[in-house]
Amino acid sequence: MNITAILALIRNDIRLFLTDRRAVIVGVLIPICIAAFFGYVFGGVGKGQEIGKLPIAVVDEDQSAVTRAIAADLAADKFLQVTTLTREVARAQVRKGTQNAAAIFPKGFGEQSVNALFSSRDKPHIELLVDPSQATSAQLIQGLLAQYSMKDISKEAFNGITGRKSMDDYLTRLDVLEATPERAEVKSLLQSARRLNKLRDDAQAATGSASAQDTTFELGIPYEVTSTAVVARDDVPYNGYAHSFAGMSVQFILMSGIDAGILLLLLRQRGIWQRIRSAPIRKSEFILARALATALISAFQLTVIYIAAALIFGVRIEGSALGFVAIAASFCLLNATFGLMIATLGQSAAATRGIAILVMLLLVMLGGAWVPAFIFPKWLQDVSLYTPTRWAVDGLDAMTWRGLPLHNALLPTAVLCGSALLFLAIAVRRFRWEE
Repeated sequence: MNITAILALIRNDIRLFLTDRRAVIVGVLIPICIAAFFGYVFGGVGKGQEIGKLPIAVVDEDQSAVTRAIAADLAADKFLQVTTLTREVARAQVRKGTQNAAAIFPKGFGEQSVNALFSSRDKPHIELLVDPSQATSAQLIQGLLAQYSMKDISKEAFNGITGRKSMDDYLTRLDVLEATPERAEVKSLLQSARRLNKLRDDAQAATGSASAQDTTFELGIPYEVTSTAVVARDDVPYNGYAHSFAGMSVQFILMSGIDAGILLLLLRQRGIWQRIRSAPIRKSEFILARALATALISAFQLTVIYIAAALIFGVRIEGSALGFVAIAASFCLLNATFGLMIATLGQSAAATRGIAILVMLLLVMLGGAWVPAFIFPKWLQDVSLYTPTRWAVDGLDAMTWRGLPLHNALLPTAVLCGSALLFLAIAVRRFRWEE
C-alpha cells in the first residue's frame, strides 16, 4: 500500500477545506449559531428564563358568576395570556394568528351548566375557536378549560344562588319521579347539601362573617403534580443546548460529506481525474484516502462545535466519555462513506447536490435533529429508527445530558458502523476508476 500517496491526498483535502472560508464557516460557525438558537428556544439551562405564554381570547356573553370565575382562573394560569374580547373580534384575531384560540361562553351558560351537573341534560356548549396550525396549544387549552370549569361550576352548584335554586328544582322533580334506590341516594345527598348550606347561612348570620374554608365547596383536581427533570445528576439542571448541538452537528457534518462527494464529481467534470489516475495509486488506496480525509474533517468540525458548546453553553459529557468518542468516531466514518456513495451515484455535480441535500434533510428531520423524535406520531417514530441519524442524535444525547454509561453507546455505535459499511459497499461497487 502506498502510504505516502494516501497521506498526500489526505493532507491536500484537509488543506483545501481549511483554506475554504465558506466551508469552515458553514461546517463550524453556522451549526453553533443555530444550535444556540434551538437550545435557547427548547429550554436553555434550567428554569431561569420566563416561559412563553399562549395567547387566548375569552368571550363572556353570559357574565354569570360561573363564567366570570372561569375567566379569572384562566387569566391567572401561568401558561396563558388571556384577553377579553367580543365574538367578532376574537374570531378575527384567531384567523390572523394573533390569538391561538378563543373560548366563547354563550348566554345562559352558567345556569345551564349548573342544572346539567345535577341532571346531565341540556348541557351548554363552550365554543372554542382554534388556529389549526396550533393544534397542540388547543389541546392544552381544552384541558385547562375542563379543569377550571369543573371547579367553578361545582362551586356555584353547591354554594351559589343559581346552584341552590337548581338543587331545589331537582329535588322537586325527584319527588314526582318513580322511586328507585339510586334516586333515593341522590335525593338524600342533595338534602344533606341543602341542610349544610342552611347551617352555614345561620352561622354567618349569627357571626356576621363567613369562613372561606367552611362556606365553599368545589370539585377540583384532588392532587398536585411535582415535576422533576430526570437527567444525569440531581444537582445538574437540564441543558436544552445539549440536544440542539447534537442535532445541528449531525446536520452540518452531513453537509460536509455531501461537499466531499460533490468534489469528486467536479474532478471528473473539470478534467482533473486523468491526472489523478496517472499518479502511482490504486483505486482502493484512493477511496481510503478520500474516506479518511472526510472523516478527519468531520472529526475536526465535531470537536470545535462541542468545545464551543462546552465553553459557551455549558454542555457536558455527563455519561461515558469513551462512549461519546465511539459514537462521534462512528458517525464521522458514516459521513465519509455517505459522501463517497453520493459521488458514485450521481452524474453531474449540480443535480447530485440538490438530491443529496434533500436526502440529507429528510434523514436529519427523521433523526430528531430539529425537534425531539418523541413529538413525532408513533408510526413516524418507528420509521425513524431505521435512519442512522436517529441513532447518532440519540447516542450523543445519551452520552451528554442523559449521563448514560458506556454500554448504552454500543448499539448506536454498531448501527452507525453498520450503516457506514453499507454505504462503503455501495460506493466501492459503483465507483468508476476508469472513464
